[in-house]
Amino acid sequence: MALKPKDTAPRTYQSQAGTTARKVSMAREGIFDSFGSRRTFTTPTGTTAVMYDIRALERQSIGRVDRLPYSIKLLLENLLRYEDGDSVTADDIAAVASWDPAHEREIAFRPSRVILQDFTGVPAVVDLAAMRDAMEALGGDPASINPQMPSELVIDHSVQVDSFGRLASLLINTEREYERNHERYAFLRWGQESFENFRVVPPSTGIVHQVNLEYLARVVFAERQGDELLAYPDTVVGTDSHTTMINGLGVLGWGVGGIEAEAAMLGQAISLLVPEVVGFGLKGSLPEGATATDLVLTVTEMLRTHGVVSRFVEFFGDGLPNLSLADRATLGNMSPEFGSTCAIFPIDAETINYLRFTGRDPSHVELVEAYAREMGMFHEPGVADAEYSATLELDLSTVEPSIAGPKLPQQRIRLKDSKSAFESWLADNSSTGETRSAVPTVWESLDGERTEFVLQDGAVVIAAITSCTNTSNPSVMVGAGLLAQKAVEAGLQRQPWVKTSLAPGSKVVTEYLNKAGLTPYLQQLGFNTVGYGCTTCIGNSGPLPEPISRSIHLGDLTVCAVLSGNRNFEGRINPDTKANYLASPPLVVAYALAGRMDIDLYSEPLGIGSDGQQVFLKDIWPTQTEIRDVVRDAVTTEQFSQQYAEVFTGDDAWRALPIPTGDRYAWSEDSTYVRRPPFFENMGLEPEPVSDIRDARVLVFVRDSVTTDHISPAGSIDKDSPAARYLLDAGVEQRDFNSYGSRRGNHEVMMRGTFANVRLRNRLVPGVEGGFTAYLPGGEQMSIFDAAMAYREDGVPLVLLAGKEYGTGSSRDWAAKGPALLGVRAVIAAGYERIHRSNLLGMGVLPLQFPDGKLADDFGLDGTEAFDIDGLANGLRPGGTVRVTARSGNTDPIVFEADVRIDTEVELTYYQNGGILQTVLRQMLEK
Repeated sequence: MALKPKDTAPRTYQSQAGTTARKVSMAREGIFDSFGSRRTFTTPTGTTAVMYDIRALERQSIGRVDRLPYSIKLLLENLLRYEDGDSVTADDIAAVASWDPAHEREIAFRPSRVILQDFTGVPAVVDLAAMRDAMEALGGDPASINPQMPSELVIDHSVQVDSFGRLASLLINTEREYERNHERYAFLRWGQESFENFRVVPPSTGIVHQVNLEYLARVVFAERQGDELLAYPDTVVGTDSHTTMINGLGVLGWGVGGIEAEAAMLGQAISLLVPEVVGFGLKGSLPEGATATDLVLTVTEMLRTHGVVSRFVEFFGDGLPNLSLADRATLGNMSPEFGSTCAIFPIDAETINYLRFTGRDPSHVELVEAYAREMGMFHEPGVADAEYSATLELDLSTVEPSIAGPKLPQQRIRLKDSKSAFESWLADNSSTGETRSAVPTVWESLDGERTEFVLQDGAVVIAAITSCTNTSNPSVMVGAGLLAQKAVEAGLQRQPWVKTSLAPGSKVVTEYLNKAGLTPYLQQLGFNTVGYGCTTCIGNSGPLPEPISRSIHLGDLTVCAVLSGNRNFEGRINPDTKANYLASPPLVVAYALAGRMDIDLYSEPLGIGSDGQQVFLKDIWPTQTEIRDVVRDAVTTEQFSQQYAEVFTGDDAWRALPIPTGDRYAWSEDSTYVRRPPFFENMGLEPEPVSDIRDARVLVFVRDSVTTDHISPAGSIDKDSPAARYLLDAGVEQRDFNSYGSRRGNHEVMMRGTFANVRLRNRLVPGVEGGFTAYLPGGEQMSIFDAAMAYREDGVPLVLLAGKEYGTGSSRDWAAKGPALLGVRAVIAAGYERIHRSNLLGMGVLPLQFPDGKLADDFGLDGTEAFDIDGLANGLRPGGTVRVTARSGNTDPIVFEADVRIDTEVELTYYQNGGILQTVLRQMLEK
């Protein structure tokens, strides 16, 4: 079956006001069960539980349930369990059981839980706290605002690599983390005490997705309901695109915007069109020299080429047993880079072994296996493959060592071609052309050692083992440690201009590297542990040493970062690096030794050893047998049990934080981290009527593939930016600016940083990079924030013009919140990333689309026009059109019909209410 370019975006679902909670309760009590699916089963040791058996449908000749993709089976079970005759009907269930993606069907899906990280989680908790204030102002009970399902937040995005290459780096960075973020952390502690169903994993524990994989994931929930034990699949949505890492464990989950997550936490279901499922067949096993990272980059390239945006991807085939659970999780993690909603593996023997190995309760592991087998969801060799919308196949033995870059994860480059690829890119993009810039540099390290070197184009200035993609996979982490050991023993050292760092995915990684005796070798090459968090991959790489940064700017050098992460978008990693490459942890170590990208690691030496002989990568690359032997001996169940025994307790610094009291948060007017957002100001019991847009001006005009990294504030705060001016006026010194991500709980900072990415190219100011625009009609160049405030003063509404794939990348809610606060009423784009389109609606911003695949240029638009948008006040409907008129000077107006990207009646309700949260609040007041 051919794939169709259809948006199957997960969206929050709103059923009839006042009836949802009662009907869901009835469904959970088994009152609705049109197909007689509710039955009991017993585990081998005698535990009896209730389940909703999808096989009941096949027994009634409704669909071929046994041939459904695993992910569709999970959706089907969810519908059976929540059938209520309203949001989930018998017709919905029968349609999914007879799954045919050629026939669109919108369903209501209720995840079992929500997971958050602190960058996106803090604003979610801020909004919930503000909702309590609004609830009281509107005459309701503020204490009624609580997560309605298990909601867990892991603090992992705030640590920054200030100190590196020192034994004390972890301590120094952790101290700085608490100094910068004590307000946020105290606020989260208040949330943990004040909100029901909300738990916080403290800092310095691990990366959210690894903690989810190693500890939080249930795989199968066991919920006590009266005298019965109800068993059902663990499904999750998270406020991070890479929530999909949990797909490796057989858990269906994906990333949503913070706005959607908040609504889900408040009991709203998620609406999605029943998706197409692309099957990805695996056979064989990885060859010597290839890593899980190489596999991931290969699969990313294949799926991007094939096209799986908004579809489910499901792995199957004889090669599954040859992939460890960690390898599977690494693949699942990269689902956003494929463009798919999820990238899931079925439950099988490897899943069960992993649960046992990571210290899960034996009785629960038994329940997981028994439930999966009873449901027909347990994969075993020889079982017939499911029927998919389309299939691809990869022989694992063909995977080659690879890197990806310099700007996108899907830009895979075979390692053997990396030198020529970089040199070609440099010639096309360097301001000096093929002539290399070189700047003599002197750097005095903290221990007083003076180093002189010449910094030039192509230098690797950051080598970071970071991100959940790789830093928790024992095979690649042990591989990096063994390569470091062999390099040190050969007499090699990292180049002095390389900022090195190691940010493990969990403390278990530290335990097994220590037990294997590999930590000292990593430290000798500068890969000291700098923190337990995402660090470099999300822009928390910290500043480069000042002499190196100065030389880069003095020579306008094109320098590089190499990281074992999952994202390498422009401006994301570090403002000084123009080229960023993804690579496996062992290759990160290799590039730190070489210190440059323009090297052929197959034929050129990494350096001169202590014996005076050249040392090549092949001389120190560990074999698969060596890696397996170390993993077998060094990684133990006890490490997981000990590290997660008191995971919510935290260290002394966490426990010493003050905890504000009360159901409502006591906002501080002096805080620069946590401020009450204005989203509910002047909100009434009834929404204001939607009005047409008149005389709007374009704030930003961009081309294709503008990411949420370009839109949403991320990374460091530039000293000359509007956000910096705000902080300086508030008495915050530059050294304490912290990052945009850490200040997501302060809308004043975030709206000033919207569109402030140093690599943004706004077509209204040709030849200029960064957060600038032209203030119209005069065309005066100024910051985007200042222009937006000037337009607000003049009462001028704003629109954005964009190309294809607008809003791709991380599921950042501030990419929608920021434009909304700046006064943007509508976006007109050639196409949207699924989460971002949904987030825009969640903030009351109208997503419109140029018709018939056209671009703004096809209509002759240059962004200087004044825009009218008619059809909002009357006749606005899902899938409809509106009339856009663009006027410029004395020329004839440009008129066209734009497609309304409100795809359902539910989304129309959100838009008419001004956003998701306003809709939920009004619904709760009606109950």
